[in-house]
Amino acid sequence: MKKFDAAIAGGGVIGGAIALELARAGLRVAVFDRQKPGQEASWASAGILSPAPENPGMIATVELAKRSAALYPEFVARVEEISGQHTGYRRKGTMEAIFSREAQVELSTIIALHHGLGLKAEPLRAEDALELEPALSDEVEAAVLRPEEGSIDPRLLTAAVFAAAQRNGAEIFPASGVKGIWRDGSRCRGLLLEREHVEARWTVIAAGCFSGTIEGVAPYAPIKPVKGQMIALRADDLPIDRVLWSEKIYLVPRNDGRILAGATVEYVGFDKRVTAGGIEKILAATIELAPGLKDARIEETWAGLRPDSADHLPLLGPTDLEGLVMATGHFRSGILLTPVTARLVREWITEQKVSLDWERFSPLRFHSAEASATRRVEN
Repeated sequence: MKKFDAAIAGGGVIGGAIALELARAGLRVAVFDRQKPGQEASWASAGILSPAPENPGMIATVELAKRSAALYPEFVARVEEISGQHTGYRRKGTMEAIFSREAQVELSTIIALHHGLGLKAEPLRAEDALELEPALSDEVEAAVLRPEEGSIDPRLLTAAVFAAAQRNGAEIFPASGVKGIWRDGSRCRGLLLEREHVEARWTVIAAGCFSGTIEGVAPYAPIKPVKGQMIALRADDLPIDRVLWSEKIYLVPRNDGRILAGATVEYVGFDKRVTAGGIEKILAATIELAPGLKDARIEETWAGLRPDSADHLPLLGPTDLEGLVMATGHFRSGILLTPVTARLVREWITEQKVSLDWERFSPLRFHSAEASATRRVEN
């Protein structure tokens, strides 16, 4: 029987980053995944690093996202130094294009919201936006520049994170699907694999949208998959420097010259098929935002499954089972929230306290609600 200080279920970038943090703290750590690590949501993500809320429901994550964005330069530098690999980190800003007839009103509202949340944002006239990003449609009415934001290549990042974790002593077990948690009374003793038990003082669930399929985890992680389809384009004569947003699409330039366009939001279960309708929707919005991309080559299409919770907020922190910690449900912000998630989990495991209030994201918020509902039915 394998025995570790910490056993992590889930080989995405978050599981790898937690393993790196814990291994650097001197713990004996292992990561278990049903396939080669980094092949699910981490592989499919666009890698935008923006703490700005996409909708009012995401305002609750802004402080967490700001902390994680602030950690990114140090996080990337450490990972690249230890692994000897590049991560595709770009901190060239993002630009949100506004096409509305009420552009000035919308612009003022966005700027006021961003400043109220402590986010740097600058209003741009249409001509200034076009000067900075000539690929934009000349139908743009105004824009918001967020100069401190950027992006990273999640595929490169995930590979580098796991290489760094292994160099610090973490053990990685691919093709080792986790069936359930090993529960012993009020304590979690580790993980149950297909043919063996893994004993651990601490058990961390970081399996993305598959977290709820692990036996014993569903009450703490009622997660559902959300499909996102993506396209990689190449247009050698149409440079795009920043991440570009519209209300329909985002475009993410990579260091290798590709431009990623995405993504759909589809509640279709564990279906990862790329569809004609999804691709058509992405391409139409892409060409509307940057008309010159109509002649771009399509280099790759794919789809991934994001882990979504009932309130679209992450599930972070300890449960009422001693030794069991959740780090899942990051929805569309998994790459952005990787550094802060890894740090908070490491702080909790090694110090039993955290440097940022994470109570709002407690996995017990769903477990407690379910228990209360059950008691009402029984009464």
